Amino acid sequence: MADGKYDVAIVGGGIIGLSTARTLAMKHPGVKTVVLEKEDVLAAHQTGHNSGVIHSGIYYRPGSQKAQFCVAGVNKLIEYCDEKGIPYERCGKVIVATDESELGRLDDLHERGTANGVQGLEVIGPERLKEIEPYSAGIKALYAPGTGIVDFTAVANAYAADLKEHGGEIRTGSRVNSITKRDGLHLETETGHVEAKHIINCAGLHCDRVASMLGVAPNVRIIPFRGEYYVIRPESHHLVKGLIYPVPNPRFPFLGVHFTRTISGMVEAGPNAVLAMSREGYRFGNISLGDVASTFSFGGFWTMTMKHWKTGIGEIHRSMLKSVFLKDLQRLLPEVKSRDLAPGGSGVRAQAVDKTGRLLDDFYIEETEGAIHVLNAPSPGATSSLAIGEYIAGLAEKSFELKPAVA
Repeated sequence: MADGKYDVAIVGGGIIGLSTARTLAMKHPGVKTVVLEKEDVLAAHQTGHNSGVIHSGIYYRPGSQKAQFCVAGVNKLIEYCDEKGIPYERCGKVIVATDESELGRLDDLHERGTANGVQGLEVIGPERLKEIEPYSAGIKALYAPGTGIVDFTAVANAYAADLKEHGGEIRTGSRVNSITKRDGLHLETETGHVEAKHIINCAGLHCDRVASMLGVAPNVRIIPFRGEYYVIRPESHHLVKGLIYPVPNPRFPFLGVHFTRTISGMVEAGPNAVLAMSREGYRFGNISLGDVASTFSFGGFWTMTMKHWKTGIGEIHRSMLKSVFLKDLQRLLPEVKSRDLAPGGSGVRAQAVDKTGRLLDDFYIEETEGAIHVLNAPSPGATSSLAIGEYIAGLAEKSFELKPAVA
């Protein structure tokens, strides 16, 4: 067990917490910084279960933080990967309209992407679609050649190495059990007592609980949604060349099932989005009574359920029946068969829901005395991690009155 005194403690060793800590350590070498991660390894949850897509900025409303962070962050990420020798690939993405009802939304995506400065966007017909993705089917598609893939765990670990190189510390296995205010902030962790002048809450699936430890009653509650994947068997990998996505429904913050080629050579199919009975519920049988109580006791959850119950039932149906999952996949890739699909992994999304039942679809960062709370960090959080880290570090410079940044 070890004690320590720090200027800034970052709670959460995912890609955003590590990027923020890295930026602070590099710009403020006199500021003593520590990352507290409850797991024994970094990037264990949302970062480590990420599909690895380097988003280009098509989906996001111009002027939103999503759009701003993504457009700024994607170029920073590519430059960083080049600098560190982290493998990535610009494999391209097609967003495929399979019937005429989706054409208006496809045009809207083209306009959004163009407004956000995404380079190389092209609305294509079925002939051009067949050239890019020979086995896909659609009446029109939006082609984004700059979309890529990378291993975000490798990126997060590189951020961690930068942090330590510039004097920052990382404590794994350091679950924060309580925080008290007494001449500073006192954190009781699994590895000992930590005293900090300031806290940056990047706790992802548990960010609202960390905020509550500081006496903050956030306006949102984290509702966990599990995304389940199949993988395409190796003998059928030829069916997918890059990334094949559907036209998303703007009323729901999930993109729908799609095909993703990963940097490791796998091809994933999914995910769906079902309510998880645990904030770390990566399997159907993972149940936490505390997490269930947290979800069901929140009025915003029931309001959300009333708004989206049809969609929710559809997602559960798709989760339970492979044939239903397959049917949705075949809208994009008619030749994929049940025999091509093998059970894959899953991830849990920390979806912030407010008291009115609204599923937040943009970043939500709240400042309180001595603390900054990242309470919603949706996709493209990993793609945008360097830009977000710089933004949060900038907030800390002002709010925490840190020493002047080094040029």
